[in-house]
Amino acid sequence: MVTILALAAALLYGSADFLGGVATRRARVLSVLPLSAGAGAVLVLTAALFSAQPARLAGLVWGIAGGAAGGIGLIIFYSGLAAGPMSVVAPVSALMSTVLPVGVALASGEHASTAVYAGALLCLVAIVLVSSTGRSEGAGRVRDGRVGDHAGPGAGSCVMGGGGLRTRTAGGGFHLSAVGYGLAAGTTFGLFFLFLRNGGHSGTLWPVATARLAGLTIILFAAAATRTRPVLRGAPAPLLLATAGSGLLDATANICYVAATRAGLFGLAVVLTSLYPGITVLLAKLTLGERLRATQRVGLLLAAIGVVLVTT
Repeated sequence: MVTILALAAALLYGSADFLGGVATRRARVLSVLPLSAGAGAVLVLTAALFSAQPARLAGLVWGIAGGAAGGIGLIIFYSGLAAGPMSVVAPVSALMSTVLPVGVALASGEHASTAVYAGALLCLVAIVLVSSTGRSEGAGRVRDGRVGDHAGPGAGSCVMGGGGLRTRTAGGGFHLSAVGYGLAAGTTFGLFFLFLRNGGHSGTLWPVATARLAGLTIILFAAAATRTRPVLRGAPAPLLLATAGSGLLDATANICYVAATRAGLFGLAVVLTSLYPGITVLLAKLTLGERLRATQRVGLLLAAIGVVLVTT
Protein backbone atom coordinates (compact mmCIF):
# COMPACT_ATOMS: atom_id res chain seq x y z
CA MET A 1 0.00 0.00 0.00
CA VAL A 2 2.86 2.41 0.78
CA THR A 3 4.14 1.97 -2.79
CA ILE A 4 0.76 2.72 -4.34
CA LEU A 5 0.15 5.79 -2.19
CA ALA A 6 3.69 7.16 -2.67
CA LEU A 7 3.56 6.70 -6.44
CA ALA A 8 0.13 8.35 -6.47
CA ALA A 9 1.67 11.29 -4.61
CA ALA A 10 4.48 11.44 -7.18
CA LEU A 11 1.96 11.38 -10.04
CA LEU A 12 -0.08 14.17 -8.46
CA TYR A 13 2.93 16.32 -7.51
CA GLY A 14 4.34 15.98 -11.01
CA SER A 15 1.00 16.82 -12.63
CA ALA A 16 0.57 19.80 -10.32
CA ASP A 17 4.02 21.09 -11.24
CA PHE A 18 3.23 20.67 -14.92
CA LEU A 19 0.00 22.69 -14.66
CA GLY A 20 1.82 25.28 -12.59
CA GLY A 21 4.46 25.47 -15.29
CA VAL A 22 1.83 26.10 -17.94
CA ALA A 23 0.30 28.85 -15.78
CA THR A 24 3.58 30.57 -14.97
CA ARG A 25 4.50 30.77 -18.62
CA ARG A 26 1.66 33.28 -18.88
CA ALA A 27 1.87 35.07 -15.53
CA ARG A 28 4.29 35.88 -12.74
CA VAL A 29 5.08 33.25 -10.17
CA LEU A 30 3.72 35.28 -7.25
CA SER A 31 0.59 36.04 -9.29
CA VAL A 32 -0.07 32.33 -9.73
CA LEU A 33 0.94 30.94 -6.33
CA PRO A 34 -1.74 32.70 -4.20
CA LEU A 35 -4.61 31.22 -6.25
CA SER A 36 -2.88 27.86 -6.57
CA ALA A 37 -2.10 27.56 -2.86
CA GLY A 38 -5.49 29.03 -1.95
CA ALA A 39 -7.40 26.47 -4.01
CA GLY A 40 -5.48 23.65 -2.37
CA ALA A 41 -6.04 25.09 1.10
CA VAL A 42 -9.79 25.36 0.54
CA LEU A 43 -9.98 21.77 -0.70
CA VAL A 44 -8.08 20.23 2.22
CA LEU A 45 -9.64 22.48 4.87
CA THR A 46 -13.13 21.61 3.64
CA ALA A 47 -12.30 17.91 3.65
CA ALA A 48 -10.88 18.18 7.18
CA LEU A 49 -13.92 20.04 8.48
CA PHE A 50 -16.33 17.44 7.09
CA SER A 51 -14.23 14.48 8.16
CA ALA A 52 -14.53 12.65 11.44
CA GLN A 53 -10.85 13.18 12.20
CA PRO A 54 -10.08 15.16 15.37
CA ALA A 55 -7.83 18.22 15.12
CA ARG A 56 -5.06 17.19 17.50
CA LEU A 57 -2.69 19.93 18.64
CA ALA A 58 0.47 18.00 17.81
CA GLY A 59 -0.69 17.40 14.24
CA LEU A 60 -1.64 21.05 13.79
CA VAL A 61 1.75 22.26 15.05
CA TRP A 62 3.67 19.88 12.79
CA GLY A 63 1.46 20.91 9.87
CA ILE A 64 2.17 24.59 10.45
CA ALA A 65 5.90 23.86 10.68
CA GLY A 66 5.75 21.87 7.46
CA GLY A 67 3.87 24.58 5.60
CA ALA A 68 6.31 27.23 6.81
CA ALA A 69 9.28 25.11 5.73
CA GLY A 70 7.74 24.54 2.31
CA GLY A 71 6.96 28.23 1.83
CA ILE A 72 10.46 29.32 2.84
CA GLY A 73 11.88 26.60 0.61
CA LEU A 74 10.01 28.04 -2.38
CA ILE A 75 11.51 31.47 -1.80
CA ILE A 76 15.02 30.03 -1.48
CA PHE A 77 14.56 27.81 -4.52
CA TYR A 78 13.34 30.58 -6.78
CA SER A 79 16.09 32.87 -5.49
CA GLY A 80 18.59 30.15 -6.39
CA LEU A 81 17.20 29.88 -9.91
CA ALA A 82 17.63 33.64 -10.25
CA ALA A 83 21.20 33.58 -8.90
CA GLY A 84 22.56 30.41 -10.47
CA PRO A 85 22.00 27.79 -13.19
CA MET A 86 19.07 25.45 -12.68
CA SER A 87 21.29 22.61 -13.88
CA VAL A 88 23.00 22.91 -10.49
CA VAL A 89 20.26 24.21 -8.20
CA ALA A 90 17.51 21.73 -9.17
CA PRO A 91 19.43 18.42 -8.90
CA VAL A 92 21.15 19.44 -5.65
CA SER A 93 17.81 20.50 -4.19
CA ALA A 94 16.10 17.30 -5.34
CA LEU A 95 18.83 15.10 -3.89
CA MET A 96 19.01 16.94 -0.56
CA SER A 97 15.22 16.94 -0.12
CA THR A 98 15.28 13.14 -0.41
CA VAL A 99 18.51 12.25 1.38
CA LEU A 100 17.64 14.24 4.52
CA PRO A 101 14.38 12.44 5.40
CA VAL A 102 15.77 9.09 4.25
CA GLY A 103 18.75 9.62 6.55
CA VAL A 104 16.38 10.32 9.42
CA ALA A 105 14.44 7.17 8.58
CA LEU A 106 17.58 5.03 8.63
CA ALA A 107 18.81 6.67 11.85
CA SER A 108 15.48 5.87 13.50
CA GLY A 109 15.98 2.17 12.80
CA GLU A 110 14.03 1.50 9.61
CA HIS A 111 15.27 -1.60 7.79
CA ALA A 112 14.39 -3.13 4.43
CA SER A 113 15.60 -5.86 2.09
CA THR A 114 18.66 -5.56 -0.15
CA ALA A 115 16.41 -5.22 -3.21
CA VAL A 116 14.55 -2.30 -1.64
CA TYR A 117 17.83 -0.54 -0.78
CA ALA A 118 19.12 -1.09 -4.33
CA GLY A 119 15.88 0.20 -5.81
CA ALA A 120 15.89 3.23 -3.53
CA LEU A 121 19.48 4.03 -4.57
CA LEU A 122 18.52 3.84 -8.24
CA CYS A 123 15.58 6.14 -7.56
CA LEU A 124 17.89 8.66 -5.88
CA VAL A 125 20.13 8.72 -8.95
CA ALA A 126 17.04 8.96 -11.15
CA ILE A 127 15.76 11.98 -9.22
CA VAL A 128 18.99 13.88 -9.87
CA LEU A 129 19.16 12.92 -13.55
CA VAL A 130 15.53 13.76 -14.29
CA SER A 131 15.87 17.10 -12.47
CA SER A 132 19.00 18.05 -14.41
CA THR A 133 18.56 20.48 -17.29
CA GLY A 134 21.84 19.62 -18.95
CA ARG A 135 22.91 23.28 -18.96
CA SER A 136 25.91 24.52 -17.06
CA GLU A 137 25.39 28.22 -17.32
CA GLY A 138 22.63 30.67 -18.01
CA ALA A 139 19.91 28.11 -17.41
CA GLY A 140 18.12 29.70 -14.50
CA ARG A 141 15.89 32.63 -15.39
CA VAL A 142 13.80 35.23 -13.73
CA ARG A 143 12.15 37.59 -16.18
CA ASP A 144 9.00 39.50 -15.31
CA GLY A 145 8.74 37.24 -12.27
CA ARG A 146 8.95 34.01 -14.27
CA VAL A 147 11.38 31.35 -13.17
CA GLY A 148 12.77 28.18 -14.76
CA ASP A 149 12.36 24.60 -13.55
CA HIS A 150 10.16 22.68 -11.16
CA ALA A 151 9.33 24.14 -7.81
CA GLY A 152 9.64 21.28 -5.37
CA PRO A 153 7.23 19.48 -3.06
CA GLY A 154 4.21 21.36 -1.93
CA ALA A 155 4.79 24.14 -4.39
CA GLY A 156 1.87 23.61 -6.69
CA SER A 157 3.69 25.58 -9.34
CA CYS A 158 6.58 25.18 -11.71
CA VAL A 159 8.03 26.81 -14.75
CA MET A 160 9.67 24.97 -17.58
CA GLY A 161 12.15 26.64 -19.84
CA GLY A 162 15.29 28.68 -19.26
CA GLY A 163 18.07 30.69 -20.74
CA GLY A 164 19.47 34.13 -20.31
CA LEU A 165 20.95 34.82 -16.88
CA ARG A 166 24.69 34.47 -16.38
CA THR A 167 26.11 34.11 -12.93
CA ARG A 168 29.43 34.41 -11.19
CA THR A 169 31.19 31.15 -10.46
CA ALA A 170 33.88 30.12 -8.08
CA GLY A 171 37.26 29.00 -9.41
CA GLY A 172 37.16 26.30 -12.07
CA GLY A 173 33.56 27.09 -13.03
CA PHE A 174 32.11 25.60 -9.85
CA HIS A 175 28.82 27.35 -9.05
CA LEU A 176 29.29 27.67 -5.31
CA SER A 177 26.29 29.93 -4.73
CA ALA A 178 24.04 27.65 -6.80
CA VAL A 179 25.11 24.65 -4.74
CA GLY A 180 24.40 26.63 -1.57
CA TYR A 181 20.92 27.59 -2.76
CA GLY A 182 20.25 24.00 -3.78
CA LEU A 183 21.34 22.65 -0.40
CA ALA A 184 19.30 25.24 1.49
CA ALA A 185 16.18 24.70 -0.62
CA GLY A 186 16.57 20.93 -0.48
CA THR A 187 16.94 21.06 3.29
CA THR A 188 13.70 23.00 3.71
CA PHE A 189 11.86 20.67 1.32
CA GLY A 190 13.25 17.70 3.26
CA LEU A 191 11.99 19.27 6.47
CA PHE A 192 8.61 19.66 4.78
CA PHE A 193 8.54 15.88 4.20
CA LEU A 194 9.65 15.21 7.76
CA PHE A 195 7.22 17.60 9.44
CA LEU A 196 4.26 16.34 7.43
CA ARG A 197 5.21 12.76 8.33
CA ASN A 198 5.31 13.72 12.01
CA GLY A 199 1.98 15.49 11.72
CA GLY A 200 0.52 12.41 10.08
CA HIS A 201 0.80 10.54 13.38
CA SER A 202 -2.15 12.68 14.52
CA GLY A 203 -4.20 12.12 11.37
CA THR A 204 -4.03 12.87 7.66
CA LEU A 205 -6.25 15.82 6.77
CA TRP A 206 -5.72 18.35 9.56
CA PRO A 207 -1.90 18.41 9.37
CA VAL A 208 -2.10 18.84 5.59
CA ALA A 209 -4.73 21.59 5.96
CA THR A 210 -2.66 23.60 8.43
CA ALA A 211 0.43 23.09 6.27
CA ARG A 212 -1.41 24.55 3.28
CA LEU A 213 -2.66 27.49 5.30
CA ALA A 214 0.83 28.22 6.65
CA GLY A 215 2.34 28.02 3.17
CA LEU A 216 -0.42 30.24 1.78
CA THR A 217 0.27 32.85 4.47
CA ILE A 218 3.96 33.03 3.53
CA ILE A 219 3.11 33.27 -0.17
CA LEU A 220 0.63 36.09 0.45
CA PHE A 221 3.21 38.00 2.49
CA ALA A 222 5.75 37.59 -0.31
CA ALA A 223 3.22 38.76 -2.91
CA ALA A 224 2.30 41.77 -0.78
CA ALA A 225 5.95 42.64 -0.19
CA THR A 226 6.61 42.64 -3.93
CA ARG A 227 3.26 44.31 -4.72
CA THR A 228 2.28 41.47 -7.03
CA ARG A 229 -1.40 41.08 -7.79
CA PRO A 230 -2.83 37.54 -7.91
CA VAL A 231 -4.32 36.04 -11.04
CA LEU A 232 -8.07 36.55 -10.62
CA ARG A 233 -10.48 38.81 -12.46
CA GLY A 234 -10.01 39.27 -16.19
CA ALA A 235 -7.57 36.38 -16.52
CA PRO A 236 -8.14 33.86 -19.34
CA ALA A 237 -10.09 30.78 -18.30
CA PRO A 238 -7.29 28.31 -19.25
CA LEU A 239 -4.87 30.22 -17.01
CA LEU A 240 -7.29 30.14 -14.07
CA LEU A 241 -8.01 26.44 -14.59
CA ALA A 242 -4.32 25.54 -14.77
CA THR A 243 -3.55 27.62 -11.69
CA ALA A 244 -6.39 26.26 -9.56
CA GLY A 245 -5.88 22.72 -10.85
CA SER A 246 -2.24 22.87 -9.87
CA GLY A 247 -3.13 23.71 -6.29
CA LEU A 248 -5.86 21.09 -6.05
CA LEU A 249 -3.59 18.34 -7.35
CA ASP A 250 -0.76 19.44 -5.09
CA ALA A 251 -2.98 19.37 -2.00
CA THR A 252 -4.26 15.91 -2.91
CA ALA A 253 -0.65 14.79 -3.36
CA ASN A 254 0.12 15.97 0.18
CA ILE A 255 -2.70 13.78 1.49
CA CYS A 256 -1.44 10.74 -0.45
CA TYR A 257 2.10 11.33 0.82
CA VAL A 258 1.02 11.52 4.47
CA ALA A 259 -1.10 8.41 4.01
CA ALA A 260 1.92 6.65 2.47
CA THR A 261 4.11 7.47 5.47
CA ARG A 262 1.47 5.90 7.73
CA ALA A 263 1.13 2.78 5.56
CA GLY A 264 4.76 1.64 5.53
CA LEU A 265 8.43 2.59 5.65
CA PHE A 266 8.90 6.35 5.76
CA GLY A 267 12.15 6.27 3.77
CA LEU A 268 10.52 4.29 0.98
CA ALA A 269 7.56 6.68 0.88
CA VAL A 270 9.89 9.68 0.52
CA VAL A 271 12.03 8.14 -2.23
CA LEU A 272 9.04 7.09 -4.35
CA THR A 273 7.22 10.39 -3.82
CA SER A 274 10.34 12.30 -4.84
CA LEU A 275 10.15 10.78 -8.34
CA TYR A 276 7.59 13.48 -9.21
CA PRO A 277 9.93 15.45 -11.55
CA GLY A 278 9.80 12.49 -13.92
CA ILE A 279 6.03 12.93 -14.26
CA THR A 280 6.46 16.63 -15.03
CA VAL A 281 9.07 15.83 -17.69
CA LEU A 282 6.86 13.16 -19.28
CA LEU A 283 3.83 15.44 -19.40
CA ALA A 284 5.90 18.20 -20.98
CA LYS A 285 7.09 15.69 -23.58
CA LEU A 286 3.64 14.28 -24.31
CA THR A 287 1.59 17.49 -24.34
CA LEU A 288 4.06 20.25 -25.22
CA GLY A 289 6.45 18.29 -27.38
CA GLU A 290 9.48 19.20 -25.24
CA ARG A 291 12.57 17.12 -25.96
CA LEU A 292 13.95 14.73 -23.38
CA ARG A 293 17.69 15.03 -22.85
CA ALA A 294 19.80 11.90 -22.67
CA THR A 295 20.32 12.26 -18.92
CA GLN A 296 16.57 12.52 -18.38
CA ARG A 297 15.92 9.42 -20.48
CA VAL A 298 18.44 7.50 -18.39
CA GLY A 299 16.84 8.90 -15.22
CA LEU A 300 13.39 7.72 -16.24
CA LEU A 301 14.75 4.26 -17.03
CA LEU A 302 16.52 4.04 -13.67
CA ALA A 303 13.35 5.22 -11.92
CA ALA A 304 11.36 2.43 -13.56
CA ILE A 305 13.94 -0.18 -12.55
CA GLY A 306 14.08 1.24 -9.03
CA VAL A 307 10.31 1.09 -8.60
CA VAL A 308 10.30 -2.55 -9.76
CA LEU A 309 13.01 -3.42 -7.23
CA VAL A 310 11.30 -1.77 -4.26
CA THR A 311 8.00 -3.48 -5.06
CA THR A 312 9.43 -7.00 -5.33
